[in-house]
Amino acid sequence: MGILHKLKQFAFVKLRILKYNSLSSCKQVSGQPKLYHPLLLNGKGKISFGKNVQIGVVNSPNYYSHYSYFEARNSESEIVIGNNVSINNHCSIEALSKITIQDDVLIGINCSILDNDGHSLEIDNRLSGTPKSAEIVIEKNVFIGDNVTILKGVTIGEHSVVGNGSVVTKSVPSNVIVAGNPAQIIKEIK
Repeated sequence: MGILHKLKQFAFVKLRILKYNSLSSCKQVSGQPKLYHPLLLNGKGKISFGKNVQIGVVNSPNYYSHYSYFEARNSESEIVIGNNVSINNHCSIEALSKITIQDDVLIGINCSILDNDGHSLEIDNRLSGTPKSAEIVIEKNVFIGDNVTILKGVTIGEHSVVGNGSVVTKSVPSNVIVAGNPAQIIKEIK
């Protein structure tokens, strides 16, 4: 590697990773992901990383311009990420209750995993009410494409694939491909 390449890496990658690390507020973090992309960890809950977790992909969009955001909002909130998980650039994982991503999961660019509604859906309580929340589980060896949104209460079964741009509103069985808005089964994987 030439000196120019090393300077670019330091200025455009390592400094940004350090910046977002210093801005992170979550104090209950265990495990050490491999960061190739900035990651902001916020909230009062727990965030845990297994072995060989990778955040960011160099040869993908949003590498130099975005960051990923994980939030375990309340003291009882939890995000659990298993072993050998790869999460591409500009992903958001926000837990009010619990989000579990098991081993060997691949997550594409610009994905959102939200176990809550964000705000109360009741008209008079939108600003002050507590949003509804339900646990999300992404089981082993799942492949989630780019620009996917996974909503509260969803379990995605082992070995399944979620197509690009899908919005997953209901649980997905094992060994299927789902796609669309809302996501529907389009094929079984044998």
